[in-house]
Amino acid sequence: MSYRWWSSCLSDTGRRRRVNEDAYLNRDEIGLWVVADGMGGHFRGDIASRIIVDSLEDLARPKTMDEFAALVRERVEHANLSICHKVLDSEAGMIMGSTVVIFLVYNQEWLCLWAGDSRAYLLRDGKLIQITRDHSVAQEMVDSGKLGQAEAVNHPGAHKITRAIGTRNALQLDEYRSFLRDGDTVLLCSDGLNREVEDQELAEILDLYDCEEASRELVDLTLERGARDNVTVAVIKFEATTAFRNEIVDHTPVNYRQTGRILQHTSIRSIDNLSMRVNSGQVRI
Repeated sequence: MSYRWWSSCLSDTGRRRRVNEDAYLNRDEIGLWVVADGMGGHFRGDIASRIIVDSLEDLARPKTMDEFAALVRERVEHANLSICHKVLDSEAGMIMGSTVVIFLVYNQEWLCLWAGDSRAYLLRDGKLIQITRDHSVAQEMVDSGKLGQAEAVNHPGAHKITRAIGTRNALQLDEYRSFLRDGDTVLLCSDGLNREVEDQELAEILDLYDCEEASRELVDLTLERGARDNVTVAVIKFEATTAFRNEIVDHTPVNYRQTGRILQHTSIRSIDNLSMRVNSGQVRI
């Protein structure tokens, strides 16, 4: 084993919502963490996020990272189809779906998969880096130069999601791969966190506290600021084993903006006689 790690996950309904539609999975024994943020309301979003988490709950540790990633994608594809079937079986106009961010570790390599605006951050050498890119109207406007990054935070399009699990037959997950370094800290979160807490504050808390304390501090700070949405966090800290520490040579910059580092995977597995009611490509949460 090249690395050892510690992790902690925490979720709260928040101050304004009656139901917690977030879900998380902590499989630190195999190096797998998941945060899913359900949408749809009326007790539907929590079903979607739980379907995703449950689909990965009994996953066995694979023999390679490629196998690990393939198994996770396959399980999420099944979750996607399951949610789609529930929509088809429901009353007209029902919306059910969930964003998701998944973090895998195998030896010294890590991989992040995501759809929607649940995020993954990496704290490395005191610098906080956003690994993921939001799938939202606001982020698309930023990417096209029509909106500044600072303006995007409070823009109406920030909550119009352009990709999610369960809203389309073809599942789309973005992927980012890189390598661990000694002292890395990873944060996964639903957007209930980053709506209330600034990046600099995230970095300070992740740097100051251990996993359990950091997760508690992040949720408490969100609640202090009104917690307009459900909030869920997963904090993972990594340490290289003594024998491996001197062998680390990777210096690849980590950021979703790095050309060639993101891969989009589209599943076209079909549902018989599927006619999705949610097909606009944008879902407001």
